[in-house]
Amino acid sequence: MAPWQAAQVGDPVSAIDTPALVLDLDAFERNLQRMADALRGHPVRLRAHAKSHKCPEIARRQIALGAIGICCQKVSEAAVFVDAGIDDVLLTNQLVGTTKLLHLAELARRARMGVLVDDPLQVLALAEVARSQGVAIDVYVEVEVGGRRCGVAPGTAAARLARLIADHPPLRFAGLQCYHGAAQHQRTPLERAQAIAQACDAATLSRALIEADGLQVERITGAGTGTFLLERDSGVFNEIQAGSYIFMDRDYDDNQLGPQDVRFEHALFVRSAVLSRTQPTRAVLDAGLKASSVDSGMPAVWQRPELKYLKAADEHGVLELPANSPLALGDALMLVPGHCDPTVNLYDELVCIRGDRVEAIWPIAARGALL
Repeated sequence: MAPWQAAQVGDPVSAIDTPALVLDLDAFERNLQRMADALRGHPVRLRAHAKSHKCPEIARRQIALGAIGICCQKVSEAAVFVDAGIDDVLLTNQLVGTTKLLHLAELARRARMGVLVDDPLQVLALAEVARSQGVAIDVYVEVEVGGRRCGVAPGTAAARLARLIADHPPLRFAGLQCYHGAAQHQRTPLERAQAIAQACDAATLSRALIEADGLQVERITGAGTGTFLLERDSGVFNEIQAGSYIFMDRDYDDNQLGPQDVRFEHALFVRSAVLSRTQPTRAVLDAGLKASSVDSGMPAVWQRPELKYLKAADEHGVLELPANSPLALGDALMLVPGHCDPTVNLYDELVCIRGDRVEAIWPIAARGALL
């Protein structure tokens, strides 16, 4: 926790200290509305992914515009949102270890909680804790649909796992998790369409075998900002888990949009300032690795295409400039992070601006919730 805030409500944007994480409320609200509009009239609901923002105020606004609830990745992250009054949370992850399972059971006394499994041992451990604690938990079978991360093989293996869940009340078999994370940043519309077609085939096969065993597959959930229209229109998915759409980042700029794709706006920025200007074609900013995640590449300088963010050190970002650049010590720039999710996790708060004024300060209350 920093000893002071980067800004106060009512400050002009020019007074925001640097580096600071800044949210453009006008762009953010347009993004929220565009997602709501895109799903209106379709039999597909939004379960917004809160790992992107880790901020209860944002979750409340997503739910106010129709989201059924939220996703989290970690049980400690979920606890922050349940404490804030969010009462429908899906952990899009597997939990291993009694400590985490007991925390999940405690949350299940106060909210509807879901979790993923891809191994029978996970089911048995969940069932033991749920019975001992007297709680019901929604359990989804995660199916490996092409992302090569977690998930059981589609088809027979998924059906066996669903049956095991159903045979161990008070666990509730809730459906299938079929998220294709790698597809979100495949660059062309054709590549993304082919990847989601594969995911749909895996989900359809798994659903057919599960239903042949007498179980209902109530929910097939997945999708992200880069592909959600494909899942929306698939006739297979009935829930999407988009998260980055509220912020966007530089890596999403590399995706080629199709004619029907929704164009979300950049709403999240790192405000930075020049702290060294000793070379004609170089400047150094006060925002480096500790201010902006570079796992998906370097940030971009917002609306300044002549400036290139070359490299980052712990506390410094090096810019390449035209030889005649007037950039001077103390000049402030807005950076578009390469990857929004891990960038948010570097900060305690969002400085929310509207126009040229700070309108609100929102705590990133689940920052650092890694357990």
